[in-house]
Amino acid sequence: MPPQQHTVEQVQVASDTVSVLQITDTHLCADRGGTLLGMDTDHSLQAVIDLARRERPDADLVLATGDLADGGSPAAYGRLNDYFAQFSCPSFWLPGNHDDRDAMASECGGRSQMGQEIRAGSWQVVMLDSQIPGEVGGELGADELARLDAALAEAAGDGLHSLVVLHHHPVLIDCAWLDEQIVADREAFFATLDRYRGVRAVLWGHVHQEIDARHRDVRLLATPSTCVQFAPGSGDFAAEDQPPGYRWLDLHADGTLSTGTSRVRDVQFTVDLDGGGYL
Repeated sequence: MPPQQHTVEQVQVASDTVSVLQITDTHLCADRGGTLLGMDTDHSLQAVIDLARRERPDADLVLATGDLADGGSPAAYGRLNDYFAQFSCPSFWLPGNHDDRDAMASECGGRSQMGQEIRAGSWQVVMLDSQIPGEVGGELGADELARLDAALAEAAGDGLHSLVVLHHHPVLIDCAWLDEQIVADREAFFATLDRYRGVRAVLWGHVHQEIDARHRDVRLLATPSTCVQFAPGSGDFAAEDQPPGYRWLDLHADGTLSTGTSRVRDVQFTVDLDGGGYL
Protein backbone atom coordinates (compact mmCIF):
# COMPACT_ATOMS: atom_id res chain seq x y z
CA MET A 1 0.00 0.00 0.00
CA PRO A 2 1.19 3.57 -0.54
CA PRO A 3 2.79 5.25 2.47
CA GLN A 4 0.45 7.47 4.46
CA GLN A 5 1.48 10.98 5.41
CA HIS A 6 1.80 11.04 9.19
CA THR A 7 -0.30 13.78 10.73
CA VAL A 8 -1.01 14.46 14.39
CA GLU A 9 -4.40 15.78 15.40
CA GLN A 10 -4.88 17.37 18.82
CA VAL A 11 -8.29 16.86 20.43
CA GLN A 12 -9.12 19.01 23.43
CA VAL A 13 -10.84 17.19 26.30
CA ALA A 14 -12.73 18.59 29.26
CA SER A 15 -11.51 16.10 31.86
CA ASP A 16 -8.67 13.69 32.63
CA THR A 17 -10.66 10.87 31.00
CA VAL A 18 -10.90 10.68 27.19
CA SER A 19 -14.31 9.44 26.05
CA VAL A 20 -14.14 7.49 22.77
CA LEU A 21 -16.84 5.94 20.59
CA GLN A 22 -16.07 3.23 18.03
CA ILE A 23 -18.49 3.03 15.10
CA THR A 24 -17.55 0.27 12.68
CA ASP A 25 -18.61 -1.66 9.59
CA THR A 26 -21.48 0.61 8.64
CA HIS A 27 -21.64 -0.78 5.08
CA LEU A 28 -23.59 2.15 3.67
CA CYS A 29 -24.74 1.52 0.11
CA ALA A 30 -24.58 3.99 -2.77
CA ASP A 31 -28.27 4.82 -2.32
CA ARG A 32 -30.01 5.57 0.95
CA GLY A 33 -32.02 2.57 2.09
CA GLY A 34 -29.70 0.02 0.49
CA THR A 35 -29.45 -3.30 2.29
CA LEU A 36 -26.88 -5.84 3.42
CA LEU A 37 -28.37 -9.31 3.94
CA GLY A 38 -31.78 -7.65 4.02
CA MET A 39 -30.86 -5.01 6.62
CA ASP A 40 -31.25 -1.33 5.76
CA THR A 41 -27.80 -0.08 6.77
CA ASP A 42 -28.81 3.60 6.87
CA HIS A 43 -31.63 2.75 9.24
CA SER A 44 -29.43 0.66 11.51
CA LEU A 45 -26.62 3.25 11.59
CA GLN A 46 -29.03 6.00 12.61
CA ALA A 47 -30.40 3.77 15.37
CA VAL A 48 -26.89 3.16 16.69
CA ILE A 49 -26.05 6.87 16.57
CA ASP A 50 -29.26 7.69 18.44
CA LEU A 51 -28.29 5.17 21.12
CA ALA A 52 -24.72 6.43 21.39
CA ARG A 53 -25.83 10.05 21.69
CA ARG A 54 -28.27 9.15 24.46
CA GLU A 55 -25.75 7.08 26.38
CA ARG A 56 -22.52 9.00 25.74
CA PRO A 57 -23.47 12.62 24.98
CA ASP A 58 -20.09 14.00 26.04
CA ALA A 59 -17.86 11.85 23.82
CA ASP A 60 -14.53 13.44 22.84
CA LEU A 61 -13.98 11.59 19.55
CA VAL A 62 -15.44 8.96 17.24
CA LEU A 63 -13.31 6.26 15.58
CA ALA A 64 -14.83 4.86 12.38
CA THR A 65 -12.87 1.67 11.78
CA GLY A 66 -13.56 0.63 8.22
CA ASP A 67 -16.01 -0.98 5.83
CA LEU A 68 -17.85 2.31 5.99
CA ALA A 69 -19.23 2.12 2.43
CA ASP A 70 -20.23 -1.29 1.14
CA GLY A 71 -18.91 -0.59 -2.34
CA GLY A 72 -16.73 2.48 -1.86
CA SER A 73 -19.41 4.87 -3.14
CA PRO A 74 -18.64 8.62 -2.77
CA ALA A 75 -22.35 9.16 -2.07
CA ALA A 76 -22.14 6.77 0.88
CA TYR A 77 -19.19 8.67 2.36
CA GLY A 78 -21.07 11.92 1.86
CA ARG A 79 -23.99 10.55 3.88
CA LEU A 80 -21.56 9.28 6.51
CA ASN A 81 -20.31 12.84 6.95
CA ASP A 82 -23.91 13.88 7.60
CA TYR A 83 -24.44 11.08 10.11
CA PHE A 84 -21.28 11.89 12.04
CA ALA A 85 -22.18 15.57 12.09
CA GLN A 86 -24.81 14.60 14.68
CA PHE A 87 -21.99 14.13 17.18
CA SER A 88 -20.52 17.21 18.85
CA CYS A 89 -16.98 15.80 18.53
CA PRO A 90 -14.63 15.01 15.62
CA SER A 91 -14.58 11.68 13.80
CA PHE A 92 -11.57 9.89 12.37
CA TRP A 93 -11.82 7.30 9.60
CA LEU A 94 -9.99 4.16 8.50
CA PRO A 95 -10.55 2.23 5.27
CA GLY A 96 -11.63 -1.40 5.32
CA ASN A 97 -11.59 -3.98 2.57
CA HIS A 98 -14.96 -2.76 1.20
CA ASP A 99 -13.85 0.87 1.04
CA ASP A 100 -12.35 2.98 -1.72
CA ARG A 101 -9.48 4.81 -0.03
CA ASP A 102 -9.37 7.68 -2.55
CA ALA A 103 -13.12 8.27 -2.49
CA MET A 104 -13.09 8.20 1.30
CA ALA A 105 -10.22 10.67 1.50
CA SER A 106 -11.96 13.00 -0.94
CA GLU A 107 -15.20 13.01 1.04
CA CYS A 108 -13.78 13.26 4.56
CA GLY A 109 -11.36 16.02 3.53
CA GLY A 110 -9.57 18.00 6.20
CA ARG A 111 -12.24 17.38 8.83
CA SER A 112 -11.43 13.73 9.34
CA GLN A 113 -7.93 12.95 8.14
CA MET A 114 -6.97 9.35 7.46
CA GLY A 115 -3.84 7.50 8.46
CA GLN A 116 -3.00 9.63 11.42
CA GLU A 117 -2.18 9.94 15.08
CA ILE A 118 -4.60 11.56 17.50
CA ARG A 119 -3.56 13.01 20.85
CA ALA A 120 -6.09 13.67 23.59
CA GLY A 121 -5.29 14.15 27.26
CA SER A 122 -2.60 11.70 28.28
CA TRP A 123 -3.38 9.35 25.37
CA GLN A 124 -2.17 8.76 21.85
CA VAL A 125 -4.43 6.98 19.32
CA VAL A 126 -2.53 5.48 16.37
CA MET A 127 -4.74 4.81 13.33
CA LEU A 128 -3.28 2.12 11.04
CA ASP A 129 -4.34 1.29 7.47
CA SER A 130 -4.58 -2.49 7.00
CA GLN A 131 -6.33 -2.37 3.61
CA ILE A 132 -4.89 -4.29 0.66
CA PRO A 133 -6.72 -2.80 -2.37
CA GLY A 134 -8.73 -5.49 -4.13
CA GLU A 135 -8.25 -8.05 -1.36
CA VAL A 136 -10.47 -9.13 1.54
CA GLY A 137 -7.69 -9.86 4.01
CA GLY A 138 -5.44 -7.32 5.66
CA GLU A 139 -1.77 -6.41 5.91
CA LEU A 140 0.02 -3.40 7.37
CA GLY A 141 3.23 -3.50 5.37
CA ALA A 142 6.64 -2.01 6.08
CA ASP A 143 5.55 1.64 5.86
CA GLU A 144 2.69 1.36 8.33
CA LEU A 145 4.77 -0.74 10.72
CA ALA A 146 7.54 1.85 10.59
CA ARG A 147 5.03 4.62 11.23
CA LEU A 148 3.64 2.68 14.20
CA ASP A 149 7.12 2.17 15.63
CA ALA A 150 7.99 5.85 15.28
CA ALA A 151 4.70 6.99 16.80
CA LEU A 152 5.00 4.65 19.79
CA ALA A 153 8.60 5.72 20.38
CA GLU A 154 7.57 9.36 20.41
CA ALA A 155 4.67 8.62 22.77
CA ALA A 156 7.01 6.81 25.12
CA GLY A 157 9.26 9.85 25.19
CA ASP A 158 6.28 12.10 25.89
CA GLY A 159 4.87 9.86 28.64
CA LEU A 160 1.66 9.03 26.75
CA HIS A 161 -0.44 5.86 26.85
CA SER A 162 -1.30 4.36 23.45
CA LEU A 163 -4.41 2.92 21.81
CA VAL A 164 -3.68 1.26 18.45
CA VAL A 165 -6.55 1.04 15.94
CA LEU A 166 -6.94 -0.81 12.62
CA HIS A 167 -9.65 -2.49 10.54
CA HIS A 168 -8.62 -6.13 10.26
CA HIS A 169 -8.17 -8.46 13.20
CA PRO A 170 -4.56 -9.19 14.23
CA VAL A 171 -5.37 -12.32 16.27
CA LEU A 172 -7.17 -15.57 15.54
CA ILE A 173 -10.79 -15.43 16.72
CA ASP A 174 -11.88 -19.08 16.28
CA CYS A 175 -14.02 -18.20 13.27
CA ALA A 176 -12.45 -20.13 10.40
CA TRP A 177 -13.70 -18.12 7.42
CA LEU A 178 -12.75 -14.81 9.05
CA ASP A 179 -9.40 -16.09 10.27
CA GLU A 180 -8.42 -16.53 6.62
CA GLN A 181 -8.57 -12.70 6.45
CA ILE A 182 -6.34 -11.98 9.47
CA VAL A 183 -3.58 -9.34 9.29
CA ALA A 184 -0.86 -11.13 7.31
CA ASP A 185 2.07 -9.49 9.13
CA ARG A 186 0.58 -9.76 12.61
CA GLU A 187 3.78 -11.21 14.08
CA ALA A 188 5.70 -8.08 13.08
CA PHE A 189 2.83 -5.97 14.40
CA PHE A 190 2.96 -7.54 17.85
CA ALA A 191 6.74 -7.52 17.88
CA THR A 192 6.50 -3.74 17.47
CA LEU A 193 3.90 -3.38 20.22
CA ASP A 194 5.93 -5.52 22.61
CA ARG A 195 8.76 -3.00 22.55
CA TYR A 196 6.61 -0.31 24.19
CA ARG A 197 5.09 -0.63 27.64
CA GLY A 198 2.76 2.29 27.04
CA VAL A 199 0.54 0.34 24.63
CA ARG A 200 -2.70 -0.33 26.50
CA ALA A 201 -5.10 -1.67 23.88
CA VAL A 202 -5.62 -2.69 20.25
CA LEU A 203 -9.01 -1.97 18.69
CA TRP A 204 -10.40 -3.22 15.38
CA GLY A 205 -13.53 -3.81 13.30
CA HIS A 206 -14.12 -6.22 10.38
CA VAL A 207 -15.35 -9.23 12.39
CA HIS A 208 -18.87 -7.90 13.20
CA GLN A 209 -18.78 -9.35 16.72
CA GLU A 210 -17.62 -8.47 20.22
CA ILE A 211 -14.19 -9.65 21.38
CA ASP A 212 -12.40 -8.75 24.62
CA ALA A 213 -9.13 -10.63 25.09
CA ARG A 214 -5.52 -9.93 26.06
CA HIS A 215 -2.02 -10.10 24.66
CA ARG A 216 0.22 -9.86 27.70
CA ASP A 217 -0.92 -6.59 29.33
CA VAL A 218 -2.56 -5.26 26.14
CA ARG A 219 -6.35 -5.36 25.81
CA LEU A 220 -7.59 -6.77 22.47
CA LEU A 221 -10.99 -5.43 21.45
CA ALA A 222 -13.42 -5.92 18.57
CA THR A 223 -16.87 -4.47 18.21
CA PRO A 224 -20.33 -5.23 16.81
CA SER A 225 -21.16 -3.75 13.43
CA THR A 226 -23.77 -1.03 13.09
CA CYS A 227 -25.62 -3.46 10.81
CA VAL A 228 -25.39 -7.26 10.36
CA GLN A 229 -23.63 -9.38 13.00
CA PHE A 230 -21.49 -12.46 12.30
CA ALA A 231 -21.90 -15.65 14.30
CA PRO A 232 -18.91 -16.35 16.59
CA GLY A 233 -17.15 -19.69 16.22
CA SER A 234 -18.50 -20.38 12.72
CA GLY A 235 -16.56 -22.45 10.19
CA ASP A 236 -18.24 -20.88 7.16
CA PHE A 237 -19.99 -17.56 6.72
CA ALA A 238 -22.91 -17.21 9.12
CA ALA A 239 -24.87 -14.21 10.36
CA GLU A 240 -26.65 -14.15 13.69
CA ASP A 241 -29.78 -12.47 14.96
CA GLN A 242 -28.11 -9.95 17.27
CA PRO A 243 -28.86 -6.23 17.08
CA PRO A 244 -26.33 -3.65 15.87
CA GLY A 245 -24.22 -1.67 18.30
CA TYR A 246 -21.09 0.32 19.10
CA ARG A 247 -18.22 0.33 21.58
CA TRP A 248 -17.43 3.02 24.15
CA LEU A 249 -14.05 3.48 25.78
CA ASP A 250 -13.03 5.69 28.70
CA LEU A 251 -9.29 6.24 28.58
CA HIS A 252 -8.12 7.25 32.05
CA ALA A 253 -5.12 9.43 32.82
CA ASP A 254 -3.32 6.64 34.69
CA GLY A 255 -3.29 4.38 31.59
CA THR A 256 -6.20 2.18 32.59
CA LEU A 257 -9.31 1.99 30.45
CA SER A 258 -12.95 1.10 30.86
CA THR A 259 -14.88 -0.23 27.89
CA GLY A 260 -18.02 -2.00 26.83
CA THR A 261 -20.41 -2.46 23.95
CA SER A 262 -24.01 -1.34 23.69
CA ARG A 263 -26.65 -2.65 21.29
CA VAL A 264 -29.92 -1.23 20.02
CA ARG A 265 -32.69 -3.11 21.85
CA ASP A 266 -35.77 -0.98 21.12
CA VAL A 267 -35.79 -1.11 17.30
CA GLN A 268 -36.72 -4.01 15.03
CA PHE A 269 -34.30 -5.00 12.26
CA THR A 270 -34.55 -7.45 9.38
CA VAL A 271 -31.64 -9.76 8.52
CA ASP A 272 -31.46 -12.71 6.12
CA LEU A 273 -29.86 -15.40 8.29
CA ASP A 274 -29.83 -17.80 5.31
CA GLY A 275 -27.75 -15.46 3.13
CA GLY A 276 -24.69 -17.15 1.72
CA GLY A 277 -22.24 -14.28 2.21
CA TYR A 278 -21.68 -10.58 1.97
CA LEU A 279 -18.54 -10.11 -0.16
